Amino acid sequence: MKALYIGTLITLAAALSACSPEVGSEAWCEQLKEKPKGDWTANEVKDFTKHCVFK
Repeated sequence: MKALYIGTLITLAAALSACSPEVGSEAWCEQLKEKPKGDWTANEVKDFTKHCVFK
């Protein structure tokens, strides 16, 4: 039973990590535009500027 629980958690974690779009893609740019600017990390600002502003 415990192994089934751990296996389910690992599968769920893998599925959730695959949901985020690739950095620099159109989907990623749109997702970041919807996110409040105060919540952006320094890396997100740098990547957004590089990939979405200066294509």
